[in-house]
Amino acid sequence: MPGIPMLLRAMISLVFFIFCGFPTTYGQPRAITILHTNDMHARFVPHQAAWVKETPKPLIGGFRELEFVVDSIRNIKPAVLLLDAGDVMTGNPITELEYNGAMGGALFEMMNRVGYSAWCPGNHDFDVSQKNLVRLTTITKFPTLCANLVNDKGEYLPNDKPYVIIEQGELRIGIIGIMSKALYNLVNQNNLTGIKVLPPINTVQHFIDELDPRTDLLIALTHEGADEDSAMAVGVNGLDVIVGGHSHTRLEKPKIVNGVIIVQAGSNCENLGELNLTVENDHVVSYSAELIRLWYKKDRPQTGLSDFIDSLQSRIDQEYSEVIATLENDWVRGDSESGIGNFVTDAQRDAAGAQVAFMNKDGIRKDVPAGPLTKRDLFEVLPFRNVLVTFQLSGKELKSVMLHLLSKRSSVLTSGLRCRWKKGSDGVPGILKLETQGRLVEDERMYICAASDYFVGEARRYLGLEVPHPIYLRQTLFAAVEEAARNAKTISSKVEHRIEEVP
Repeated sequence: MPGIPMLLRAMISLVFFIFCGFPTTYGQPRAITILHTNDMHARFVPHQAAWVKETPKPLIGGFRELEFVVDSIRNIKPAVLLLDAGDVMTGNPITELEYNGAMGGALFEMMNRVGYSAWCPGNHDFDVSQKNLVRLTTITKFPTLCANLVNDKGEYLPNDKPYVIIEQGELRIGIIGIMSKALYNLVNQNNLTGIKVLPPINTVQHFIDELDPRTDLLIALTHEGADEDSAMAVGVNGLDVIVGGHSHTRLEKPKIVNGVIIVQAGSNCENLGELNLTVENDHVVSYSAELIRLWYKKDRPQTGLSDFIDSLQSRIDQEYSEVIATLENDWVRGDSESGIGNFVTDAQRDAAGAQVAFMNKDGIRKDVPAGPLTKRDLFEVLPFRNVLVTFQLSGKELKSVMLHLLSKRSSVLTSGLRCRWKKGSDGVPGILKLETQGRLVEDERMYICAASDYFVGEARRYLGLEVPHPIYLRQTLFAAVEEAARNAKTISSKVEHRIEEVP
């Protein structure tokens, strides 16, 4: 501005700043590396890589490996963010240990030490209770983000923010947290009292509109699943990146939908996602990405974090190595009925004082060989903090449920029911006999049923109907099965052909 006095030029620059907002990187390409995890499910120590065919299987995962790889990248990259897309909790006994006033709190202390930049909660982070999630957020030294969870007054949950703007590498990066719209079907509803889930796409667009003038890069940090992330990418304008979770999807390469870069890193702390971006003129002009396998290396140097991990693992080993029963035969999951499934559903029915019990087969997460059954074995069989729920169905509804199970070839396990059925000439299954406790099921009679809170939330899918008036009990499914195992001492569980097709 030749000829204009210096003071006047300064005033013009100040007015431009005030009216045009925050400075951006126009004309200046900037690099940023987004590291990301999701669905770690409390797997803080290495575990066997189940998909590897060789024996013994190599070990993978855990926070020690995560810390080493993250630090290695930080040493060579100029600007790095580390994000987590939820479900830190549930999957390891560490979530049953109290730390700084919160069950599972040690996991978030580990995340502090690794140096996370932000996270959004997942549905399993509500598993202990809503209050416990709030306590977890008091431990974190990084922001908790969830823009579409509010209370009845429209206020965000304690310690929760809808978004954060982080300055890194001369970029202003807006990060918006989002929870699955299906939250109420995924969590014990007692843990969601007073919470409303706002529509994800509308919510994200609202904050995109607010943040776009103030940022160079916009990221949605979501716990809703890969399909929903794709739908969000189509449904919004102005978003650059989605860092996702919930569906445990291993995206070796990002999905590009409507110009939005979508990434997700699998589950169980087995991978670290790395997304490298170049940003110029408020746009991503280039990117590269990979999933880094967190293979266990025995010779890693000891750190303060690894000492912390070892102390926690020692506590768990001491408590969960106890032998609680002996298995006379292998507990092996099957495509339908199994010995392990029968024992678990029977224990569930007995604990709830019900006549009938249901369980989703996929809720049983591990096979156990014959021999000693430890508390750790059982926890790994039933790692989710599901509580028992009772409800009533009429005999007519039970028959409808059974026809649904038969027609859908459902993987639902049952206890207390015995069914004989046959295909008609049209291929449609028909019930020949349906009994409970040795008596024919009567259409007008009401029967007490039991299931887990997760199962009840998904009852339409599993049973073909909504569960009426569920009553949530205080006992967890794990506690019920543990008590049954301890009482049995020696367990001989067999396939009984509870649902049988006849010629």
